Amino acid sequence: MVRRVTGKSCRILLQLVMLGLCWHLAGPAVHASGFSFAPSDIPQFQSKIIDHQSRLNPKFKKVPRKDTLYIIVHTSELGLAATLRVVAGGKQLKGGRSTPGGHANYVIARNGTTYRILDKRFRADHAGLSMWDGRQDISSVSIGIELVGYHNAPLTDAQYRSAALLIRILQGVYGLDDQAVLTHSQVAFGRPNPWFPKNHRGRKRCAKNFDRSRAGLGPTVNQDPDVTTGRLLPDPYLADLFYSPGPSVAARVAATGPVSNLISKERTAWSIAGEEYNLSTTVYVLPNGRRLAGDQVVDSVGWHLLPVNTRVLLNQEKRPAETETPEYPVKTITDRMTAWSHAGPAYAFDSTFYFLPSGTVRPGSRISDWDDLPVNTRLIVGYQGPFDITSETTAYRIAGQKYKKPTTVYHLPPGSVKTGAEIPDFAGLPEGSALYLPLDSLPPG
Repeated sequence: MVRRVTGKSCRILLQLVMLGLCWHLAGPAVHASGFSFAPSDIPQFQSKIIDHQSRLNPKFKKVPRKDTLYIIVHTSELGLAATLRVVAGGKQLKGGRSTPGGHANYVIARNGTTYRILDKRFRADHAGLSMWDGRQDISSVSIGIELVGYHNAPLTDAQYRSAALLIRILQGVYGLDDQAVLTHSQVAFGRPNPWFPKNHRGRKRCAKNFDRSRAGLGPTVNQDPDVTTGRLLPDPYLADLFYSPGPSVAARVAATGPVSNLISKERTAWSIAGEEYNLSTTVYVLPNGRRLAGDQVVDSVGWHLLPVNTRVLLNQEKRPAETETPEYPVKTITDRMTAWSHAGPAYAFDSTFYFLPSGTVRPGSRISDWDDLPVNTRLIVGYQGPFDITSETTAYRIAGQKYKKPTTVYHLPPGSVKTGAEIPDFAGLPEGSALYLPLDSLPPG
């Protein structure tokens, strides 16, 4: 069968042919990341893209974009399974409402696997309240790429390689230069709130850790066009990160190390949580152990009176009741509650321990593939151990009076994890049992 080739199809085909020809003439392209791309890499990459469009919410209406001016990079702030479900199927909102999905054109997993959620021709609802150079509704003029991961944690080499190939293809199709590639944190803006009296940048921290050079891209623009014209107030943190002279964004993020989720004089609830600061799924753990959901803070404490060292937890599943009792130390990973959701920047520390359903125990520093952590993996954050229990070295001899405390954690073969307060008979602990003590406990004598 002979298909009629339209003028638009001819233009796209010509752009792809020219892209491949330039690559062929120049030889393999080596980017700043050290990745080397041969002419055959693009068709190989395209052939491996997983088509996920059948999972798109049937309520989502496909609307072709009239113009494509930008490529917007996001971090999903979720694990792979939850990212695919939410991006394709929709988000749950306040009051039982939900969205119809279609929240990105592509998703790139931490192992580099790329999923097509929505054909690149169609508008994805990914940027939300957004503005760039005076133009609002950036979703209508851009392609959205979600990188599975978190804005405060490193992305993987495999993700950067896939992102580099995908972005290069899209740039060739739509004739976009490197400065047309932006992060969601650059284009999102917010309405007035307790920290800003007017519309402002900083609503999203999404993909602030995106290292452009590792994706084969040149530097971003040198100033925010909407801040310089007075359309928006600047967010001091993002303004320094993206537009101050000196080291690159990647170097600045790397130099600061894991970003703390503790409130300080410099780091407010807004700095840490962005637009999620007042959601019921954002939890504030005060230094005295009291827990408040984001929508409880105004009536209970007040945003500007949250004490220093209050811990901010995002994406918490259940609305917590106010309590003065310590939180339960053993957390469980689900397809929504990931390692980062529970542990924040400490997810990969030596002092965070993961108890896999198989019975294996690993500290965070010895886990490389976070997407493959199975559901129902338990974890504890801020602990030392394991301390093996034997007939001579009893739990009491190891932990002293703390052996029965709810903050002392036991791993009991073949795979049970309990606190000291949950064990009725310490004389019957199975062989191979071990205990873990909080870091602030005295070490065993």
